[in-house]
Amino acid sequence: MIELAITTFVTLFVIIDPIGLAPIFIALTQGHPPPERRKIALRACLIGAAVLALFGIAGEKVLGLVGIGLPAFRIAGGLLLFIIAVEMLFERRTERREKTADQDISNPTPHDPSVFPLATPLLAGPGALATMILIMGNHSGDFSTQALLIGVMLCVVATAYVLFLLSGGLERILGQVGITVVTRLLGMLLAALAVQFVLDGMADSGLLANGAE
Repeated sequence: MIELAITTFVTLFVIIDPIGLAPIFIALTQGHPPPERRKIALRACLIGAAVLALFGIAGEKVLGLVGIGLPAFRIAGGLLLFIIAVEMLFERRTERREKTADQDISNPTPHDPSVFPLATPLLAGPGALATMILIMGNHSGDFSTQALLIGVMLCVVATAYVLFLLSGGLERILGQVGITVVTRLLGMLLAALAVQFVLDGMADSGLLANGAE
């Protein structure tokens, strides 16, 4: 059981990559006050954990009910992530916040990234969802082991939450210029990750069978 827990933790930690998400959290919550950032981090982690648990318990059934296969889910997640990458590269999020403030300066409503893209597809992305479906499916009917696996997943998400809370110190160290540079670089990385999601989905569906080989 201990070996299974360690293996699952390492697998989910590598796939979710809480360390890599911390600077992305900084970029996505830029301009939000610290209390609001903490709320965004908590909402994102709670929603991400709930989605991962749901897919782990009834993932294949949920996708089957709406007629969605994992390849299509990977492609959709990649496309959504690519949109965020483009916004980070060209600072369209900043422009959108400025327009919102101009429209209602007395009641500004900054963009809340807790559900999208933080909870999904960054925390609960196609890879993490597929992993939960597979590891839970390998122990179907063994409720004690499945409870352990969900607990391990919660530990990984809790690690991401702690790193989100510590991201403010990193922002102070980098400064505005540093944050801008990091945002652009992460935008490029996110774009590449998004393309990889799409390619993986196409390969899983057989569309890139020859190229994958």
